[in-house]
Amino acid sequence: MSLLKIEGLVARHGLLTAVQGISLDIEQGETLALVGANGAGKTTLLRTLAGVHPVTGGRIVFDGVDVSALPAHHRVMAGLALVPEGRKLFPAMTVQENLLVALSAKREGNWNLGTVLEAFPQLKPKLKAAAGTLSGGQQQAVAIGRALMTNPRVLLLDEVSLGLSPLAVQGVYDSLNTLMGKGTAHGTTVVLVEQDLQRTFQVADRIVCMLEGKVVAIGRSDEMTREQVMAYYFGHRTPTSSLTSQPTGTT
Repeated sequence: MSLLKIEGLVARHGLLTAVQGISLDIEQGETLALVGANGAGKTTLLRTLAGVHPVTGGRIVFDGVDVSALPAHHRVMAGLALVPEGRKLFPAMTVQENLLVALSAKREGNWNLGTVLEAFPQLKPKLKAAAGTLSGGQQQAVAIGRALMTNPRVLLLDEVSLGLSPLAVQGVYDSLNTLMGKGTAHGTTVVLVEQDLQRTFQVADRIVCMLEGKVVAIGRSDEMTREQVMAYYFGHRTPTSSLTSQPTGTT
């Protein structure tokens, strides 16, 4: 059984249907990347999975339980954590205070202040600094660390590298590669939105191409090419059976 199952999901912004009947199965330990142009519905899909945006139609089934109607904080307590676009830290609070806020989820697991600082050592000398004074890469590390401290089973990452220098992006992804435990059944399950296709191919097990709120192609990253993804990205290619079938697992 899939850890996270999306069935005919619909989400709207007023009269605009941003997510149009999407169905996906996401396996334990898998890293799934959502790619597409601005306005494709990627962020709305992540926010709807996290409970930040309401479900208009369809279902979200997490570990066999329909969570479609659960508020966001209940989904966090169940093990779904979102790192939102723009990070959304408390700028006047210290790094340590931002991280400890996540303890309200009251989930047991391996992630705590110590293990987060091991994963993101650049934060150790910044614990007492106000989050608003940090660099973009450091703020992203705090945002991811805060989500990890809820001990999630599924981590939703929106625009990890947006606005960061190449060096900062590399630092963030070095840490992410460790926590994902790539290739194991025990790694954190990750659904990410990433505009950097080279980075996407490096970290994702599967790639989902979205266009105008719909999934137009799904494929394993080792079976797709950058040219294929770009063609779907801009709507220049129609779905093919070899790329739209969903595998039963990640390996």
